[in-house]
Amino acid sequence: MDLLGCSLVHETQEGVTAGIIVETEAYRQYDPACHAYNGPTMRNRNLFAGPGVVYVYLSYGVHSLINLVCEKEGYGSAVLVRALRPTEGVGLMQKRRGPKVKPKDLTNGPGKLSQALGVDLSLDGGDLESGPLRVFADDFDALRGEIVATTRIGITKGAELPWRYLATGEKDVSVKPGPVSAKNLRRLYR
Repeated sequence: MDLLGCSLVHETQEGVTAGIIVETEAYRQYDPACHAYNGPTMRNRNLFAGPGVVYVYLSYGVHSLINLVCEKEGYGSAVLVRALRPTEGVGLMQKRRGPKVKPKDLTNGPGKLSQALGVDLSLDGGDLESGPLRVFADDFDALRGEIVATTRIGITKGAELPWRYLATGEKDVSVKPGPVSAKNLRRLYR
């Protein structure tokens, strides 16, 4: 949740692209939907690297998804960046996404925003402070609407956990939130 309102910036030879993070999903090591659930492997080793490391993986063999490692070294946990409000390099984002993509669909999903930012597997294991992909704390008051926790989407295991966070007034979120049960809210701080 703390990443909402921060800027995600990618500097490339083509130019700089950036956006305000408006939606995230959390994944923790004891969570069956987390890539760290069964322990470290060559594929997920960067999930265990410690805070400030980028974990990029290929989803369905197509989309490079951006995850920001957030727990101490040795504990596999990360936050998936699900959506951005574009702020810089919008023309370059549009070029990367294609001319027929509507502006509202430019970065409203994890695969879409990675494509718009030009993120690929080469950034896996990068340092968020010194690498080409960085996060900056910005003006959190710039977020539109209320920040809410809701259930995660696009997964089958652990989907009931309310670990998806978004700003309700942002048009760039991937899917508007549904209701969260009291039982699932109790599991939030397990």
